[in-house]
Parts: sequence; structure tokens; C-alpha cells
Amino acid sequence: MIDRRNFLILSGAAMVLPAAAKAEAGTGALDPQMVFHDPDAPALGNPQGDVTLVEFFDYQCPFCKKNHPVLEEVMAEDRGLRVVMKDWPVFGPVSLRAARLVLGAQENGAYATALEALMATKGRLSDAQVDKTLNAAGVSVPKAQAGYQSARQKIDAVLARNDRQASGLGLFGTPGFVAGRMIYPGALDKAALTEAIRVARHPQG
Repeated sequence: MIDRRNFLILSGAAMVLPAAAKAEAGTGALDPQMVFHDPDAPALGNPQGDVTLVEFFDYQCPFCKKNHPVLEEVMAEDRGLRVVMKDWPVFGPVSLRAARLVLGAQENGAYATALEALMATKGRLSDAQVDKTLNAAGVSVPKAQAGYQSARQKIDAVLARNDRQASGLGLFGTPGFVAGRMIYPGALDKAALTEAIRVARHPQG
């Protein structure tokens, strides 16, 4: 079992199985570049930030949703922070559909709006609630669905990579964060998030 703030040598994981790690071809090997810089994974904050924080999340996870305003506050205060959002729909079919719709909305430039709308919901969701929430936020569900269908191979591939990476990192549920060489299973309050970013920014202390 991985303890909170367990040290993870991502580069070491890549060195053990370098060929497999480059492709992440179902071997469980982790490619640090794809964990932090997957070109198909949405990123918030400063795209050129000096620190990247990765979050694995689910739109039905109450802890993810409770933690999201804290993450936004930290992003607003730290202009050097880049946050990669990794959909990990572990709560079942509704979560998977929500992830596909929001990533489909990304194809139409509406990712942030769709993300914020669903993260502001409470508790478990139904398909009807997902649709109602997105439509109320001004995100057309038919357009999001069309965006998903047009990029289905890419979107399903990034969701599959997210799942392999989460498992490879030893995460057992959402949320889960990665910063620098550290993994942080579970929700983090503002102080803990700020400290995780500080450690990633200044790994030698």
C-alpha cells in the first residue's frame, strides 16, 4: 500500500522498462513525459508553468468536487503552476459518459466551462443530471457528443492511458495528485497542496 507522500522515482520507473515505458503499451510501465505532458490531457493554469501538478479525478467523486475550489484558489495565487486534469472515471458508466462529454466539449473550446459546471455539482450523478448541468452552463450536449465522436479514438486512448497511469502510480481511488517525484493519494487542503508544489519546485529543500 502506498502511503501519503510516498516517494515515487518516476524516472526510475521509465529506466526499468524503457522501451515499454515509451509506449505505455499495457505493461504497467510509467512514462514520466506522458504523466506530466500528455498532449491530449487538458491542462489548466499557466501552460508554461515551472511546476506541473497532476490530478486524477472523477466527476462523481465528492472529495474531488470539494477539493476543486481549493485547487482553483491555489492556481490563482501561484502563477507558475500548471495543472493537468486526468479523468479517471472509477464511479461507473455515468462518470465515463461525463468524462467523454467534457473531453468532447474540449474539441469545441468549451472544456473549462464543462469541467467547472460538473465539478460544482453535489453527490452522485445521473445521465440526465449531467446533461442538465452542461446545458445550464451553456455547453451544448449534442455538440459535446459530436466532439467526442469526432475525436473518439484520441479521447478513449487518453482515458485508457489515465487508467494505466493511475494504477501504475498505486492510486486506489480519487482524487490523487502527482507533483515532482511525489504522489499524494486523497484530497489535499490548501496548506498541503501548497507544500506539495513547493517540494516539486525545490526538491532539494
